[in-house]
Amino acid sequence: MSFKIPLFDLNFGKEETAAVVATLESKWLSMGPQCVELEEKFAAMCGSKRGVTVTNCTAALHLALMAMDIKEGDEVIVPSLTFVATANCVRYVGATPVFADITSLDDLTISVDDIANKITPNTKAIIPMHFAGYPADMDRIMALAKKHNLKVIEDACHGPLSEYKGRKLGSIGDVGCFSFFSNKNISTGEGGMLITDNDEIADRIKLLRSHGMTTMSYQRAAGHATTYDVVDSGYNYRMDDLRASIGLVQIGKLQADLESRAKVRSWYLEELKAIPGIVIPFQNCTEFSSNYVMPVILKESTAEKRDTLRDALHSAGVQTSVHYPAVHRFSVFERFNSQDLTLTEYVGDNEITLPMYAAITRENVRYIAKALREGLNSGE
Repeated sequence: MSFKIPLFDLNFGKEETAAVVATLESKWLSMGPQCVELEEKFAAMCGSKRGVTVTNCTAALHLALMAMDIKEGDEVIVPSLTFVATANCVRYVGATPVFADITSLDDLTISVDDIANKITPNTKAIIPMHFAGYPADMDRIMALAKKHNLKVIEDACHGPLSEYKGRKLGSIGDVGCFSFFSNKNISTGEGGMLITDNDEIADRIKLLRSHGMTTMSYQRAAGHATTYDVVDSGYNYRMDDLRASIGLVQIGKLQADLESRAKVRSWYLEELKAIPGIVIPFQNCTEFSSNYVMPVILKESTAEKRDTLRDALHSAGVQTSVHYPAVHRFSVFERFNSQDLTLTEYVGDNEITLPMYAAITRENVRYIAKALREGLNSGE
């Protein structure tokens, strides 16, 4: 189906094409100098000491848990209102995901009160996900982590350059993990980044992302090494220079893109405020945000009513999505004891994600608001 207003649009131009062509002409395509440059620039942009490129954010989360020696018998507290990767990575290391509820319908980030309630002697880490680029309550999360000697892995897949009290998301916990998937604020098709101030963690992750090898092929090709050892059981989680070259162009565009998204969100707030029957999460948040997605939540609704409204919006040419189905409801996680997730379940049934990207016009936003209002009225 072709939509008049799609859910997202790539911020790509001739610069990305030129970067890929230049990398092809360099005749070095796999992990190499472009990845190193991207790591350095991204970490500096976020105010962190080290950056490590990886194949995707899921790999970053997995490697972070491995580097912190999270293992079978351990528990990791995660949100259920997130993409399934946040919980899948916990299972990769044999640990148990413990699902926490969200804060409220106004704040879709993980509830610190629920985190506190679910800490046990087996808890070893917390993974807050900064929903839509809006920050979880990191002061309280870090205080809990310090009190109970827990690691904090920020799932910042939605939040490059987003801030919490003047600090970039991902730079506050022990590790921050980012996604460069095709619909993210920075897009390389597939790809991800891990940032940290901890040299020991960064060095181990660099080993683990490439089979535990002590040197990389581009180092040997450049004459910096002639042999290697394998010192850990690692994975092939390497990014390549083709994607890194795109990422370097994308981070150069990021600030302007996010400023445009902030303007689009201000238009949405103006157009949606008079529509009864919806909650606009993070409406009063004043932190700088990436505005990765534009969620709204239906009041006094059901999953069936939500889906009917989505159908109406699609018929009007407005593409929508859902962020997210509750992870603890998926079949693979049914065996884990997930209690007191009432708010998460309501949002999973009644959230609609509206189009959000820098090139949306004010006329587009008015049209979307009108279609939403008419869809709500027709469903009464």
